[in-house]
Amino acid sequence: MRIALIDYGAGNLRSVARALARAGANAALVSGPDGLRGADIIMVPGVGAFASAMRRLRAAGLVEPIGEAARAGTPLIGLCLGMQLLFDESGEGGQTQGFGLLAGKVIRLPAGVKVPHMGWNTLEARSPDPLFDGLAEPIFVYFVHSYVVAPDDPRTVVAETTHGVRFPVIVRAGTVWGLQFHPEKSSRTGATLLRNLLARVTAERASA
Repeated sequence: MRIALIDYGAGNLRSVARALARAGANAALVSGPDGLRGADIIMVPGVGAFASAMRRLRAAGLVEPIGEAARAGTPLIGLCLGMQLLFDESGEGGQTQGFGLLAGKVIRLPAGVKVPHMGWNTLEARSPDPLFDGLAEPIFVYFVHSYVVAPDDPRTVVAETTHGVRFPVIVRAGTVWGLQFHPEKSSRTGATLLRNLLARVTAERASA
């Protein structure tokens, strides 16, 4: 399994690459369109602000090729900011268009809610899913963010959490997945979720 791990200057690349290696995946850092060729999975990690991340991705010529690959059926996984980038738009750092692969907006946590949302919080599945195999409730994962996604279609939401308000933390539409938390910082739970997710998208691609 070859994962194209998108390198656009996000600070958590090395820890994500190590987590993928522990999950048995071969993660190649990709900073340009040519690196997407032959990828079994594309992963967009991220820390930082939406607008600056999109500027760097556009400057690298990666936005259109990643979108084309995802629409053609290559599994695409976004982590934390990478999940938010998959949506239509965000106001973080100025109103900015995202990849537009998931319908909806990225919005700031409301006034009165402590930001950033940083630390461990529970992950609550909307329904039983193989993604959570091997995990006992309550499922705790690690978050660092101030913005959340507001999908147009609630059916894309796989799991949620509550921090002042309830919001999605795992979303899916076809072969496009997003995780708002950091699996690479979520200890054994994060490792299990990552292995389960990689196994699932690989099996689904093979059956397709």
